[in-house]
Amino acid sequence: MRRSGVLLPITSIPSKYGIGGFSKESYEFVDFLEKAGQSLWQILPLGPTGYGDSPYQSFSTYAGNPYFIDLEKLVEAGWITREDCEGTSAENPSGQKRREGETPGRKISGEGEDAGKVSLRKQRYVDYGEIYETRFVILRKAYENSNIENNAAFRGFCEKNACWLDDYALYMAVKNAFGGKSFSEWDEDIRFRRPEAMRRYREKYAGEIGFIRFQQFLFGEQWFALKEYANKKGIRIIGDIPIYVAYDSADVWARPELFQLDEDLLPTGVAGCPPDLFSATGQLWGNPLYRWDYHKETGYDWWMRRISRCYELYDILRIDHFRGFDEYYSIPYGDPTAEFGHWEKGPGYDIFQVMKKKLGKRDVIAEDLGFLTPSVLRLVKRSGYPGMKVLLFAFDGGSDSEYLPHNYGKNAVVYTGTHDNDTIEGWLGSAKRASVSFAMKYLGVKRRKDIRAGMIRAALASAADTAVIPIQDYLGLDNDARMNLPSTLGTNWKWRLLPGELTGEMAEQIAGMAELYDRH
Repeated sequence: MRRSGVLLPITSIPSKYGIGGFSKESYEFVDFLEKAGQSLWQILPLGPTGYGDSPYQSFSTYAGNPYFIDLEKLVEAGWITREDCEGTSAENPSGQKRREGETPGRKISGEGEDAGKVSLRKQRYVDYGEIYETRFVILRKAYENSNIENNAAFRGFCEKNACWLDDYALYMAVKNAFGGKSFSEWDEDIRFRRPEAMRRYREKYAGEIGFIRFQQFLFGEQWFALKEYANKKGIRIIGDIPIYVAYDSADVWARPELFQLDEDLLPTGVAGCPPDLFSATGQLWGNPLYRWDYHKETGYDWWMRRISRCYELYDILRIDHFRGFDEYYSIPYGDPTAEFGHWEKGPGYDIFQVMKKKLGKRDVIAEDLGFLTPSVLRLVKRSGYPGMKVLLFAFDGGSDSEYLPHNYGKNAVVYTGTHDNDTIEGWLGSAKRASVSFAMKYLGVKRRKDIRAGMIRAALASAADTAVIPIQDYLGLDNDARMNLPSTLGTNWKWRLLPGELTGEMAEQIAGMAELYDRH
């Protein structure tokens, strides 16, 4: 069946509390998708984030981001007040209490135009520093007022998820006790999980552990309610599974035998990409690498548990960096760049064969972008999973480019761009003249300003069974709306929709294109 959808991270949902979450605005976005004739909503990983704010560097491969918890529901429960929430409101950018008589969203008399600009920017971009400083204070108050320990649903949640929740809650509690440091800098007894230390820390930080479990309980309740709402409207969720986990994570601390670590639990090699035309020194991601021989011996049990969790959270799974299962790039730990790494063999088709046997037939998207060797192409083909086609990659070569629509097969997912790419309008501002000229000729448009609409139509009209368009491209936004510029820090993962940007007229236009190109 031909289908289409929209890419929009949860963080990018508009809300008055500084970051997108599982609030009424998310439900309104689902309603928008339904009106727009879409059946897919693609998001980014839902895990808790740390330094750099990347959803691909999470403290746990199982846990959810507490920033997404809807504070309004906690107000309704009587655990906090709306006044408690004011410091996180995008309408109150200073974080101070509003002055008497001030209307939310309006400038205070005498502040001038700058205040309005600050308020608009607060709505457009996430301030992760402010969220970190304020959100946990509010959630802690809710926890203390909730009497949650006597809640049967909470106790059932903790029992059901103990296999990951116990380690994650203890990890975060100890991490907080050590001032946020990674486990490699903890005292030796707890770093190596010695039984006496584990018992002592669990007792000492029982309250903090309960608070962290409370966050995960709320995350689960709210996310699954939103997902059920979407599913009932015929909208399926596409979620990501990053191939690697962060070194600073409960996963590595709890199961060091799964990773290439030395006797001090430091990585011997880390992940990244080699130098190419886009980066002279390559990309140094820093994630620990897997001991694939051990994973094979255990029947990929950890991976099957991890993937099963993903299918609880999502309906369709996009497997990030698919080529890493064929071969992975190993960089010596401590190197400042990725220049001196080397390639190692991954598990190949074996892991997917086990997945199909243990988990059955599942809906998967293989992220097969980048330089693909013949062995990677064989792996994608053998898996049967659809690969990705990105139109922004299509116009720098000739008519034989695999990213041009006339070269697509049905078993593919086409995007105008992804979270790692510029928007179409941003691309137009930096693309070579020859590439823009080729795009105009290929798309059959006479004006540069019509390229964006031409690309969207080309994606939807293509033979690919699935088409996903970032909402920024439907809105015609430039590179100020870009989600991520790989290998950079400080400006990524921040962009958000503004209230009212998605209109009924836009939904009708998108629905019209979906109907025209037989997408549902």
